[in-house]
Amino acid sequence: MNKHYTSQPVTEQRNAKSEQLDRAGVLDIIKIMNEEDQTVALAVERALPRIAEAIEAIVQVMQHGGRLFYVGAGTSGRLGVLDASECPPTFGVDRTLVTGLIAGGEAAITTAIENAEDDEEAGAREITAHITAGDAVVGIAASGSTPYVIGAIRRARELGALTASISCNDSAVLSEAAEYGIEVPVGPEVVTGSTRLKAGTATKMVLNMITTTAMIKLGKVYGNLMVNVQATNEKLRDRVVRIVSEATGAAQVTAAHYVQQADGDARVAILMLRFGVTKEQAMEALQACRYHFGDAVARLEQKQESV
Repeated sequence: MNKHYTSQPVTEQRNAKSEQLDRAGVLDIIKIMNEEDQTVALAVERALPRIAEAIEAIVQVMQHGGRLFYVGAGTSGRLGVLDASECPPTFGVDRTLVTGLIAGGEAAITTAIENAEDDEEAGAREITAHITAGDAVVGIAASGSTPYVIGAIRRARELGALTASISCNDSAVLSEAAEYGIEVPVGPEVVTGSTRLKAGTATKMVLNMITTTAMIKLGKVYGNLMVNVQATNEKLRDRVVRIVSEATGAAQVTAAHYVQQADGDARVAILMLRFGVTKEQAMEALQACRYHFGDAVARLEQKQESV
């Protein structure tokens, strides 16, 4: 088993602003937390150019049929699993397109299995079992030195997969292992070493950017409307109707009629309304464009202009 240490990374240092935290009142405690949280977005902003480079590379992989994997331990792993699990209902993609792998397996999502992160070989084995050279792997570790994640990224790179990483310290070992090392140094935590706080927030922000931007580029969003949302409950069925109404300018009662005709698929309903096509013709346009909605709209516009 290999271990990687740094000389007290910033995420493990004490925060001078919160040294008397246990003596503070509730309002003072949350004021300190809020003030520290306000620095997180600025730290992410400084990393935007590197985040953009990583996303562009990930999009290329996904456009060629590759999948995206997150790999992490503890809080970092849970955040990866969370982000991956939200892609199918939000963007209507197959659940295998984005996958979160966590040290210790599924049990670690709800139960702390902290020693699992120390096994570099386990990370490598997990990657070997799941990925191909055509995939992308993002390693997540607040410290930037988690052996399980480093082992996973090194193995992914050996296999020829695209690799990126997210850490919250400068000059992280994990960044050296990945092709695209994203570093968002957020400084010492309010509770020393509790990286579920600022580091966790920074990580969630970056993960939001990765999957949301990738799905936009894959044609799962139209304007700023999530046209691929899955209408699996009453709230989401209402949302689909509103999306169709917003995209077409149709009254909600009309939109609801077309949504019903389209079996709840906002994309199909929008195409039917905008171009006067049948459900089958709308589906044909989507299939011809590999389900990229913007391309399907452009295809039908071109057909309409040529008539």
